[in-house]
Amino acid sequence: MDYQNIDVKPVSGALGAEIFGVDLSRPLDNRTFSEIRQAFDENIVIFFRDQNITPQQHLDFGARFGAFDIHPFAAGLPGHPEVMPVIKEADDIVAGFGSAWHSDVTFYERPPLGSILYALETPTHGGDTLFANMCLAYDALSDGLKAMLDGMTAIHSAADTYGKNSYAAQRNAAGSRSMKIRTGDDAEATMEHPVIRTIPETGRRALFVNATYTKHFKGWTKQESLPLLEYLWNHAIRPEFTCRFAWRAGSIAFWDNRCTLHHAINDYDGQRREMHRVTVIGERPYFAAA
Repeated sequence: MDYQNIDVKPVSGALGAEIFGVDLSRPLDNRTFSEIRQAFDENIVIFFRDQNITPQQHLDFGARFGAFDIHPFAAGLPGHPEVMPVIKEADDIVAGFGSAWHSDVTFYERPPLGSILYALETPTHGGDTLFANMCLAYDALSDGLKAMLDGMTAIHSAADTYGKNSYAAQRNAAGSRSMKIRTGDDAEATMEHPVIRTIPETGRRALFVNATYTKHFKGWTKQESLPLLEYLWNHAIRPEFTCRFAWRAGSIAFWDNRCTLHHAINDYDGQRREMHRVTVIGERPYFAAA
């Protein structure tokens, strides 16, 4: 598609592009929306600057891509449960939400298509977000490793993140005031997903494991799985597969959660950061054999 209504400027060789010529506080005509969707599919994370949107306008934009998820463990805004505030207070002593490489909520049966994150308040410096292209990570694997991973299944769970003895539980016990995070036994549930998934719109294959939620391979013990998982986790975040986004108030990032990892860098102690996140539900992951 030739872009007529928007300008698309790549930010790295691996992934990511800034989109210019769009005011997301206003309804999008079909041509502009189609161009944004094309830029999203091609670049797998897109960025907008200098936006000024209400929670409802945030939802209006997200609704063009699908239905919304309501996070089961992190509270949404009053009156807008689909909009999750992602906050770190200036005096908070614990790491910010999302401060590790991950894909969002892959313990779901249908993990998100993507998340749309809007910056309301940002530190004067620090607080950038890193993104990694999991299609490139797959492409760079050897033919032998691809042959082994293609068709394999991994087990995902939120137990270590939101369970009763999890990181969130430790965060709450430490007195974090930044966000309201729930923990519970329901975080112990597991979900099976293909290790390599196919992206429907492009047909590309993506590595679909992450250190936060992927626990082991189906039919393998955790001890057997860990060496290969650690290799894949480290492989996926090689610098040549990544881009880095510096936030400022009014910025928006929209990433394809099916084929990216992201990492919110926790390097802004003493400064406040507030974002609003809307998450669009995706399809159940699948692997399409050649």
